[in-house]
Amino acid sequence: MKNPLFKRSLTSIEDFSKEEILLLLQKAKELKIKPTPNVLKGKILATCFFEPSTRTKLSFETAMLRLGGQCIGFSDPSSTSVKKGESLSDMIQIISHCSDLIALRHPLEGSALFASEVTSTPVINAGDGANQHPTQTLLDLFTIKECQTQLDDLHIAIIGDLKYGRAAHSLALALSHFRARLYFISPTSLFMPDEILQILKRKSIRFSFHQKIEDVLSKCDILYMTRIQKERLISVYEKDSCSQNTHLKKSMLKDCKPSLRILHPLPRVDEIDPSIDSTPYAYYFEQAKNSIFVRQALLSLILKEENHAENTLCSSHQKRDCDRSHSSEPSSKDHALSESFEECTESNLRA
Repeated sequence: MKNPLFKRSLTSIEDFSKEEILLLLQKAKELKIKPTPNVLKGKILATCFFEPSTRTKLSFETAMLRLGGQCIGFSDPSSTSVKKGESLSDMIQIISHCSDLIALRHPLEGSALFASEVTSTPVINAGDGANQHPTQTLLDLFTIKECQTQLDDLHIAIIGDLKYGRAAHSLALALSHFRARLYFISPTSLFMPDEILQILKRKSIRFSFHQKIEDVLSKCDILYMTRIQKERLISVYEKDSCSQNTHLKKSMLKDCKPSLRILHPLPRVDEIDPSIDSTPYAYYFEQAKNSIFVRQALLSLILKEENHAENTLCSSHQKRDCDRSHSSEPSSKDHALSESFEECTESNLRA
C-alpha cells in the first residue's frame, strides 16, 4: 500500500488526518516491539534548534541513528551564520542541500511552516514558539493508547500553562479526533487560546474550565501536567501568581481512578511532587521513552516510501477523505503565522 506520509512535512498536528495519526501510532508500536535497524541507511536528518532542548533533540537523533541514518545540525544558533546576518530562509535552503529531512525548533510562531515553504525537503516542527509541538502530541497519543488501551471517549485534564504551552495546544487539537472530554485547569491569565477553543466547539468537543485539580481529579483517565513557561511571561508578579493551583501532590490522588495515569511533556519543575514518581499513576518517564519509537515511526514514514504497518490506513470508502487531507491547505492561522513571520525583520529572525 502507498505510504501517505512519504516526503510530507509536519508543521502542525492538523497536517495529519485521524487515519494518518493511527497509521503512525501503529508503526511506532511495531518498532517498539521489533526494532528495524538500517532501514534509513544513507539518509541524513538535520536537527536545527534555535531554542534549548534535551528530550526532543536527543530523541530525534537517537531515533535516526537507531534506524541506521545519520544526523547533522546545531543546538546553538550563535555558532551558525545567523550570527553573521544570514536569514532563516537562506539557511533552510542551504541545509536542505545537505540533508533529507529537517527538524526545526525556533522561538517564532509560524517558523516551521515558513521553512517548509522555502524548501522541497520535508520539515518537521520540533516546536515553534508558543504555537505547536506536533511530534510531542504524537508520542502523547501513543502513550495514552498504551496505558489506557484506547483513545476514544476518555476524560483528560490538561493542566498548567495553556496559553503558551505548545504541547497543550497540539494535544487539545489532536484529541478532537477521539471524542475526548477535556478539562482545562490553569491560572486565569493562562487560559487556552480562543482559536483552539473555537475549533473544539466546531467539532462538538466538550470542555470546561477549572481553577483546581481536585475539582476534576476523580473523573479523569489522564492528567496531563505542564510547567508554567516562565521564560515567556513578562513580570515577576505574573511569574509568581501563575504558579498557584497547578501543583499535584501525592495526597490529592486518594480519590482517583485506579487506572489514572499522569503524563507530562517534561521538563518538570515543581508541578508534580517527586513522591508521585513511585506510584502506579506516574507514567511520564515511560512517556519520554516512547518518544524514540514515535519519532522513529515518523522518520521512517516520511523518508521511506514503503509502508510496513500492519493496519491499513484507508478502506476504499475512506480513500477520498485521505486524498483530500493530503492536498489540503494549511489552516488560516498557519497562513497568518507564516505571512507575519515572512514579514519579520532579519533581526527578529535571528532571535
